[in-house]
Amino acid sequence: MRLSAIFKVLALAMVLSCGAVIGQKPLTLLGNTTAHAAGPASVADLADSLIGAVVNISTSQNVKSNEGQRGLPRPRVPDGSPFQDFFDEFFKQQENGRGNNRQPRKVQSLGSGFVIDPKGVIITNNHVIADADEITVDFTDGSSLKAKVIGTDPKTDIAVLEVVPEKPLKAVAFGQSAKSRVGDWVMAIGNPFGQGSSVTLGIVSAINRDIRSGPYDNFIQTDAAINRGNSGGPLFNMNGDVIGINTAIISPSGGSIGLGFSIPSDLAINVIDQLREFGETRRGWLGVSIQPVTDDIAESLSMDSSRGALVAGLTAKGPAKNSGILVGDVILEFDGQQIAQMRDLPRIVAETPVGKSVDVVVLRKGEEVTVPVTLGRLEDSDKSLASNTDKDSDETEPKKKKITALGMTFDELDDEGRKKFSVSDDVKGVLVSEVQPGSAAAEKGIQVGSVISEIGQEAVNTPKDIKDRLNALKGEGRKKALLLVAAKDGQLSFIVLNLK
Repeated sequence: MRLSAIFKVLALAMVLSCGAVIGQKPLTLLGNTTAHAAGPASVADLADSLIGAVVNISTSQNVKSNEGQRGLPRPRVPDGSPFQDFFDEFFKQQENGRGNNRQPRKVQSLGSGFVIDPKGVIITNNHVIADADEITVDFTDGSSLKAKVIGTDPKTDIAVLEVVPEKPLKAVAFGQSAKSRVGDWVMAIGNPFGQGSSVTLGIVSAINRDIRSGPYDNFIQTDAAINRGNSGGPLFNMNGDVIGINTAIISPSGGSIGLGFSIPSDLAINVIDQLREFGETRRGWLGVSIQPVTDDIAESLSMDSSRGALVAGLTAKGPAKNSGILVGDVILEFDGQQIAQMRDLPRIVAETPVGKSVDVVVLRKGEEVTVPVTLGRLEDSDKSLASNTDKDSDETEPKKKKITALGMTFDELDDEGRKKFSVSDDVKGVLVSEVQPGSAAAEKGIQVGSVISEIGQEAVNTPKDIKDRLNALKGEGRKKALLLVAAKDGQLSFIVLNLK
């Protein structure tokens, strides 16, 4: 091919590829492209209709400056140094109290919020107003009102405020966050860095996010820009409904990198209603200590998949204990709701009314059992779960010789053993007197002084029980054994070990 012909081919290719630039229609190679892939043409009308309900929240707190603190150490400078006079004057002021301000001073912080009731009810984050001595709400029309706290819930980071307006306020309504899908457009309005009302647009990046900020994490993740000062502001869907309360970001710089998190409205509504009615939360309480059902645990229990919440402990006189739920049960369903993973259970229980009678479906020794439970009330002071656990088991066999298995040596848990290893009187089972270094048991965290309470969901009380139980599992063709292990303080956990 001649050189001129080659140039003609290249020129034609450039014309085809640049058709959109020079006015020609580009070739369609992948069929009809979907028009809705481009995003909304504008959200100006939507933003204009909502921005009046979003407020800026400023707080102040009186703190004592340098009270009880020692003065700065005087640096050593050579005689005749030009800095000597400066330091002498500075530390003279320190000693006279003029350079060391010990008077109370105000610390201020900024955040966002939104009105949900025209009469003056405002929602924000608990961390925005925590420990504040004074709370001021600034509106988009330039007016300001002092606010009082109706109630707060640190566990979900929600606070309800109240102001007394001269006329009804612009308010917004909650929507159903459960209807939000990954990829839906969302809009955040807030007060980033104290700059006043700002609107940002993005999508729902993920749902049901656990960022380990609390026991009920179930966040909506969005790439709509959320910065410091946006905390407590609303996340809207394209219908103008609040589907989230912006509360956290992940950022090494402190600014938005597209990882923002919002409390879903379905979780927030119940908390807000309780705070408005009672000034506090009233959560359901089951009285169990739980742990995840791992693949190993699921296999050891002959489950088809790893799902549910494994009961590792029962609070004495708690609702679960009184209703017949047992340690080793796997909770699969609570009040008609499936428990896909462990962290689903605390949130679902907490959202259930106190005193309600519910059906709890558990997997017990390969069979599903329905247990009716009447929920109690979760008290913030109730910190102990496993430490209050108890299990009825009597030692009936005389003391036997030590037995070694699974990289451990087992001994009778008698008074001498309890005293030697400081084992609580509530703990029952077989004492681990030795753990082989480098064994699977050691790697799983079993220590000398630990107590094996169950193997394969059967209680063990003597070293012989352990040997018999392991042999039984091997006879059933099991490859792994599920051990219920009690620490010295009574804390229970399930551990899976290979039988080989």
